[in-house]
Amino acid sequence: MTNLGPLIKQSTLVHLCMAISYFTSGLIINIAQCILYFGLKPFNKRLYRTLGYYLCYSFYSQLVFLADWWSGTKLYVYISEEDLKYCGKEHVLLLMNHTYEVDWLMGWMFCEKVGVLGNCKAYAKKVIQYIPTVGWAWKFAEFVFLERSFEKDREIIGRQINEIMDYPDPVWLLLNAEGTRFTEKKHEASVKFARERGMVELKHHLIPRTKGFTASLPHLRGKCSILGIQLAISKDSPNKPSIFNILNGKPLIGHMHVHRIPTESLPEKEEEAAEWLQELFREKDQLQESFHTHGDFFTGSNVPRKVPIELKPRIHTLINMAAWNIITVVPIVYYLAQLLITGELISFSIAASILFAFHLLMVKAIGMSKISKASSYGSDKVNGHSHRNGDTNSETAKTK
Repeated sequence: MTNLGPLIKQSTLVHLCMAISYFTSGLIINIAQCILYFGLKPFNKRLYRTLGYYLCYSFYSQLVFLADWWSGTKLYVYISEEDLKYCGKEHVLLLMNHTYEVDWLMGWMFCEKVGVLGNCKAYAKKVIQYIPTVGWAWKFAEFVFLERSFEKDREIIGRQINEIMDYPDPVWLLLNAEGTRFTEKKHEASVKFARERGMVELKHHLIPRTKGFTASLPHLRGKCSILGIQLAISKDSPNKPSIFNILNGKPLIGHMHVHRIPTESLPEKEEEAAEWLQELFREKDQLQESFHTHGDFFTGSNVPRKVPIELKPRIHTLINMAAWNIITVVPIVYYLAQLLITGELISFSIAASILFAFHLLMVKAIGMSKISKASSYGSDKVNGHSHRNGDTNSETAKTK
């Protein structure tokens, strides 16, 4: 019986059922969002956003379920009691390291525990809004979708942040200032960039792109706080931090250092604000170095020691997942079984095609989250843009 659990969790058939639930529920949620967008938002924006919160929560929490309940992944948060009091009570800009394939999911675990998962938003590439389910959900949820032109992006950022800061309930907005996920190749480009300009080299991060941050700051000041978040996973972890491992029920242990910074305390001049962001990443680098050298964030850094809090899974994600499985998987599997037992070639082909389509969607979604799929860093050949011109385009959205 002990070996039965891992076998079930690694079963392709079970994964297929999860894919059916996730993508079918996503389309149902998209339809509901679309109806509310055209039928309610023009008349009552506040109610539209409140209902939108629950729709997004229902969609996102299926993935949090995989981490919390399915794989048994644990997240330890290092935060002061004072900063914890504000979590879930105010608008926040998140500045998080983009190191792991699962960093966004660990972030969602934290957001779910403090009650803001349905109002999580991010800076993302414009093209993502056209991806069915996740992209459409984000479009209706008013994410900050960016172009490849900073002049256009500056206007979009101002407009979208003003919209987001008008939300009735707390919104957490993620900006991946590094612009793309960390890889050794991109790190080499980052080090080269730093050396050419006499900047401090970062060992565990890419040099942050500052323009998106400095363009956002005037619209954020006095309306929200900043949470500096540092996620670390031990290099000796028995399981690689990947979505595939979580889907197969293999647990991870994440350590997250969280520090709240009021936006009023930040410099007003653009150059000084840009330097503030660079300094923040130097501090984040020290935290990461300390963790990998000493096993904690504090021994090798100047940061005051904090006692970790283990965030326990909440029953909400389990109930939500069970409900969607009853609503989607049961009738679809029944319908497919009926097609298969008819014995007719056409019916069998239809059923097999539907299952294969769900399988492809699942494989594609996992593939998009892989580090190898992340965008280029420091290349002048990417649409005429590079790190050197402070491209604001964020790799926030690895289909999650």
